[in-house]
Amino acid sequence: MADQHTEMPEVTFSTFILSIGSSALVQLGEVADPESGQMMENLLAAKHSIDILSMLQEKTKSCLENDEKQLLDTLLYDLRMKYVMKTK
Repeated sequence: MADQHTEMPEVTFSTFILSIGSSALVQLGEVADPESGQMMENLLAAKHSIDILSMLQEKTKSCLENDEKQLLDTLLYDLRMKYVMKTK
């Protein structure tokens, strides 16, 4: 269980998409689940997380700052490539 006194990062668009991206990495089996420490793979959930990021990219394309756009583009590219390699 998480410590209630631990400071959470400021909620920004970047931290939000990084949170979803981190979940996708766990779902892809690329990193251990932070709560259990176990390596797990759930490709259906990973695809769902990638689809959420893709939807956010589409819906926010005209209002992102350059660094936010670059972060989202890079994150989506990396996750998609990892997903393709896992489903090959």
